[in-house]
This record gives sequence, structure tokens and C-alpha cells, in this order.
Amino acid sequence: MAKRDIAQNQIGTFLGFFWTFINPLILIGILWLVFSIGFKTPTTRGVAFVVWLATGLIIWNVFAEILNGATAVIRNNPHLVKKVLFPLSILPVAKMVAAVLVHLVFILILIGLILGHGLPASAFWFQAIYYLAAMLVLALGLSWMTSALFVFIRDVGQVISVFLQFGFWATPIFWNLDMMPDRIRLWLKLNPMYYVVQGYRDSFLHFVPFWHHPILTLYFWLVTIAIFILGAIIFQRLKPGFADVI
Repeated sequence: MAKRDIAQNQIGTFLGFFWTFINPLILIGILWLVFSIGFKTPTTRGVAFVVWLATGLIIWNVFAEILNGATAVIRNNPHLVKKVLFPLSILPVAKMVAAVLVHLVFILILIGLILGHGLPASAFWFQAIYYLAAMLVLALGLSWMTSALFVFIRDVGQVISVFLQFGFWATPIFWNLDMMPDRIRLWLKLNPMYYVVQGYRDSFLHFVPFWHHPILTLYFWLVTIAIFILGAIIFQRLKPGFADVI
């Protein structure tokens, strides 16, 4: 299903699967031209700004893509909803797998960008797998919740769009958290995606192990597990009514 989802986005194109590589390359290329060549942005914590930005941006992008795609997935597959034996909870998972496959291409390009700027390689890169898995648990809980609610309330799609726009700027992706006063910094760390974005930078750029943030790690998993369980409960409670509404 994930493979079909990726293929559907490329139907009617001449380059087909190559767009999976072209789009990330274009995005990273634009960031490099704007911030390295155009604005000549200074380094952030000793790292070229374009590398620092791209590292946080790629994990946010896959999170947003999962949530956007999964929200309407039940309504977009009415033929599967009416099949009694089909496990509908898999539909958001399929969207997630498709997004992760594209994300792996972004990671390869990011590694090329890191090495191209003369930054060292490290075994800490593998730590990003942990942060990716953490984000997927959070995203799956939210996806079960939003996809179930969207069947009954179409406004959920617009709410998610606003939520992602607000979340993007509330997460230190384009800006450094060190710029903020301590009081504001504490509130911004309550955003679970801060943990994931910072974790990607710790893994690829700063080589900081995740156990150096025990309180933040505990907070993230408490919030994420609560969202995951709540999403599963909402999905299971609303699932019997899907066929009647669709």
C-alpha cells in the first residue's frame, strides 16, 4: 500500500520514481543558495546554517507529511472501509511508511551536505533511528485520532493545517532556541517535536547521546504514549460508524 501511495503521486510524470530524489535535491539546493550564497548566514553552534536548518527541517517535513496524508486516508478509501475484515488502522500506517521511504532519500542528501561542508562522520548518525522511531509513535497516535475524527468532522483537516503551521514556527527549525529567554525556552521545550528536531541535530551534528537529556526524554515519552493510547481509543470507538457516514 505504501508503494502504491508513492506511485500514485508520480502517475503521468515522465521521470516517475526519480522525482523522489529530485524534489529533496531541489529543496536542499534552494536552502543552500538562499542562506549560504545569498544571505551568507553565519554558522549556528559551529555548523553552517544551511546544514543546521536542513537537519531540523527534514524530520519536521516527514512529520507534517504523515499527519496531512493520514488525516483524510479513511475517507479516501471508502471501498476498504466497507470490507468488514480489513484492519482500517493499517491505512495511516501505510501513509507513514510511504513518507518514511521518501524521508530516507532526504537523509542521504543530508549526509552528502554534511560531508560536503567538511563536517565529520560519526556512529552517532545511527542514533537518528531512535528519534525517527520516537516521532513515528507520536505521529501514529495523532494520525489515528485525526483520521477517525475527519470522517465525521471535515473541519479537522483545516485544524490540522493550522496546527502544523503554528507548530512549525513553535519548533526551533529556522531559529535557535538559545535566542530565547530561559522562561520562554522552557515553554517551547514542552512541544514534543522539539525533542525530535533537537535529537536529529544532536545525532547528525553535535554528537550528543539521547541519555544526556533524561528529563526531556521522560517528558516526551509520557506525552507520546498518552497521545498514542488516546488516538487508538478514539479510532476504535469511532470505527463502527465509518461505513455509515462514508
